[in-house]
Amino acid sequence: MIAVPYGWLLVFFVLPFLILLRISVTDMGSGVDPFTPLIDSGRIMLKHDNYLSIFSDGTGAGGTIYVDAYRTSLKYAFLTTLCCLLIGYPFAYFMARARASVRPALLMLVMLPFWTSFLLRVYAWKGILADQGVLNNLLLGLGIIHEPLVMLYTDVSMLVGMTYVYCPFMILPLYANLVKMDLRLIEAAHDLGASAWKAFWLITVPLSKSGIIAGSMLVFIPAVGEFVIPSLLGGAENIMIGRVVWDEMFSSNNWPRAAALSVVMIVAILVPLAWYYRSSDAASGTGR
Repeated sequence: MIAVPYGWLLVFFVLPFLILLRISVTDMGSGVDPFTPLIDSGRIMLKHDNYLSIFSDGTGAGGTIYVDAYRTSLKYAFLTTLCCLLIGYPFAYFMARARASVRPALLMLVMLPFWTSFLLRVYAWKGILADQGVLNNLLLGLGIIHEPLVMLYTDVSMLVGMTYVYCPFMILPLYANLVKMDLRLIEAAHDLGASAWKAFWLITVPLSKSGIIAGSMLVFIPAVGEFVIPSLLGGAENIMIGRVVWDEMFSSNNWPRAAALSVVMIVAILVPLAWYYRSSDAASGTGR
């Protein structure tokens, strides 16, 4: 049985990663072929400058545009994950506590946005947040503001768009975890004198830890490499790593550096995740 997921990972993750790794050390020279042979006249032609240039500008100084893009991507991915958790947890909680007959309808409402094109949903937010958009016109009509607010192409508009798109990825794992929780534990806590908030914080939250982690990973990982939403809703100063990789690959035709940027980001995400899961397994084994 385990061969099926291992085969999936091998074909759809390990193999593409190895292709990226191979391109990242290719010396294209003045050519346009990213698969230039690595061995020429008996010599191994590996170019490590693609990795060195990410962290150094050639003078030994750090703080390159690539490092700044990594920082920006991690910052917005973290903020998006936090926003999705703050919005998604109450939503998933009330879904799980709703009547069984209502849950399928609520679940359908969460998944309903996936029936619409991703690009259409992002473009819809441009119409909502524009200077002459729906939100500004509504606020002007109600007399709350006297001139349009600048909301589009800002940090706020990008966070709103990313939170909207990725919130279902937080809600669904949390709901799957909370709906299976044994409610008798809450009743026992109340019988022992715990308040509703204390029972929630000491019982519900710890028992939903796996859902929180799964949802956070499902949001954080794709948000780090997000390209479409920052391009359509973000400002020019908010350059995320997805846009940098696109520019290097298609504007500069520098496939090796684009591949190196991708490899570094993948490793930067996978190594902490692997360490965390290894530590969690070790702690569980110690606990037993």
